[in-house]
Amino acid sequence: MDRLIYTAMTGAKHAFLRQAGVAHNLANASTTGYRSQEHQFRAVQLQGEGFPTRAFTVDASVKDVMDQGPMMYTGRSLDVAVQGKGWIAVQGADGQEAYTRAGSLTVNANGLLQTQEGQNVLGEAGPITIPPDNGITIAPDGTISVIPTFGVPNTTNVVGRMKLVNPAENQLVRGGDGLFRQQSGQPANLDANVRLATETLEGSNVNVVDAMVDMISVARQFEMQMKMLQTADSNAKAAAQLLTVS
Repeated sequence: MDRLIYTAMTGAKHAFLRQAGVAHNLANASTTGYRSQEHQFRAVQLQGEGFPTRAFTVDASVKDVMDQGPMMYTGRSLDVAVQGKGWIAVQGADGQEAYTRAGSLTVNANGLLQTQEGQNVLGEAGPITIPPDNGITIAPDGTISVIPTFGVPNTTNVVGRMKLVNPAENQLVRGGDGLFRQQSGQPANLDANVRLATETLEGSNVNVVDAMVDMISVARQFEMQMKMLQTADSNAKAAAQLLTVS
């Protein structure tokens, strides 16, 4: 009887965890540059005295889906989207380099180019500063130019170039802040082949229809595991009654 309990108990637990993961993806279906996650499970035999007749479910890994999201033209000069593979380098809250695909940028009161979440966008020599009273244009290679709104018209000045990188995807880990970092903790090298689509944003790569189907499927799996626990309880009660009659 306990074999069924082991299987059903761990199956229900991890079905619940997977349901939470799918719900998290759905909550970020409209988040710019979001990368969805997939929970992967496997069965493991319980080791101990006697035969390994019991098995339980473990969360083998959480996989980040790196497929590109839909490209949406906005017409805003500070919106950029990475085309194909690649990342935008930003400065995390810990001061270390991190990577994002969310290209909705802004300039704060101190003139620093930042993401909407407040992370400084990094250039080849650190954070990028934008002079006041200037229009901003971003080239496909990440070069940032400014045009003064006063004084001599059509005078273009280059103020920096965004650091665009393309580290191996299997070497990236997602942090609690939603940013990606290299497993080694070292900053990635600049990749001149990474290109930006200007005045464009990349949407979340979450497929809402697939996520809803997964949510329904996981909910039914959880209900099935709970029914198996109830069946195990009923069988145990029936066996106890037979032993009592005997």
